[in-house]
Amino acid sequence: MSQLSSHAADYLELRRALGFKLAKEGRLLPDFAAFAEAAGAGTVTVDLAVRWAAKPDGTSPVWAAQRLSMVRGFARYLQTMDPDAQVPPAGLLPARTRRVTPYIYSDADIAALMTAARTLRNPLKAATFETLVGLLAVTGMRGSEAMRLDDHDLDAAGVLTIRATKFRKSRQLPLHPATVRALVSYQVLRGGLCPAPATASLLVSSTGARLCHETVQPVFRLLLRQAG
Repeated sequence: MSQLSSHAADYLELRRALGFKLAKEGRLLPDFAAFAEAAGAGTVTVDLAVRWAAKPDGTSPVWAAQRLSMVRGFARYLQTMDPDAQVPPAGLLPARTRRVTPYIYSDADIAALMTAARTLRNPLKAATFETLVGLLAVTGMRGSEAMRLDDHDLDAAGVLTIRATKFRKSRQLPLHPATVRALVSYQVLRGGLCPAPATASLLVSSTGARLCHETVQPVFRLLLRQAG
């Protein structure tokens, strides 16, 4: 491992020890280090950071600004050991993000989404998305938290354990008996339709794999359209 790549690994390890997950940084900072080293540089420069952040050609300004921000944090750390490291100034690649207007789903909206889910052709997918929508509605958990649930996170007392969420903390959610019955019914149906899933996940895809945003979001958009 080269020196710059080693510094990037040390930076990620330090920040993760402080409680940061750094999923994107964990993928992208090693790529930046490799990019800089391929250019013959042994440290961070503003020019290299901007060139890397703008990759590939045509990337969105928002994504380029986010990439540059990741390098900026690393450069501040590196500068404490390497005075030649340059910290890209804030605002160098300005990008205004447009936040989506929040939408509060009514009981009727949720019922319509669950009804739409039942029309999906694959019976396992239909059951999974009906259960997912209902679970999110009655617990208020994040979508990513629901996707990470395993079977053993639901105990016999009807308490759901959400593990290693934001800041690596866990929490427990006592569920209404009706919610517990719905989850158990889903588990029974899942066992019949997919007796050997590829994961211990509570909610599974039509192939028996754990749900992920890439599979959930297109189906959810489809349900939104069908539910009006």
